[in-house]
Amino acid sequence: MDILPSLDQQAGWPPGWRILPNGAPIADEVIDAWRTIPVAVAGDCMGRSIGATGLRQYHPDLATVMCGRAITVRTRPGDNLVIHKAMLMASPGDVIVIDAGGSVEQAIVGGLMRTTAIARKLGGFIVDGAVRDLLEWQEGGMPCFARGHTHRGPSKDGPGAVNIPISCGGLVVQPGDLILGDADGILAIPADELFGLMPKVQAHLEREAAIRETNAREGGNADRINALLRSKGLTI
Repeated sequence: MDILPSLDQQAGWPPGWRILPNGAPIADEVIDAWRTIPVAVAGDCMGRSIGATGLRQYHPDLATVMCGRAITVRTRPGDNLVIHKAMLMASPGDVIVIDAGGSVEQAIVGGLMRTTAIARKLGGFIVDGAVRDLLEWQEGGMPCFARGHTHRGPSKDGPGAVNIPISCGGLVVQPGDLILGDADGILAIPADELFGLMPKVQAHLEREAAIRETNAREGGNADRINALLRSKGLTI
């Protein structure tokens, strides 16, 4: 494995370049527990106004769940040199999260990189930019969310950065965050919030189960909705 340059060495790099160490590992049992949590439920417990927007899935199965440590990348739109470096730095299960400025003019992740990711057992890609080789993504085996797609390929000139704070689809992602993605959307959960958030998520799941049971049995909960309306000042 490559030894990364020290911060002192990196201070002398050309502008726009930075390659930092990966965030701390997340225990397998923690990842396994979060893999069972729907993104919508976790998002509700985080304020209902957080998560990536404007990205769509390019893997074929709606039931696919993405859950792993974030390796973050910021790259010049249309260039994927540092993405390749991030993939080489990633451990099995890690998710490559890419800020390419939302540009869909040139694809920065494609089928050849998908092959590499499968061989390295990565956890998937989140691309605020474009991908290509859609038929290969449709074979499954590698989750991928992106803003769009195009046949036009990338350059490999840089600059770019690995493992810095980024914005991806309006979602702030820190290196080492837990990435949770499913058919509904994508969240980044700071590693130091995982333990405290899980009980809230479990309680929310129990509340939803009770509401779902009432809805199935009674066709809705009139008392609950009318109480909410009365709280707004309506005489219901």
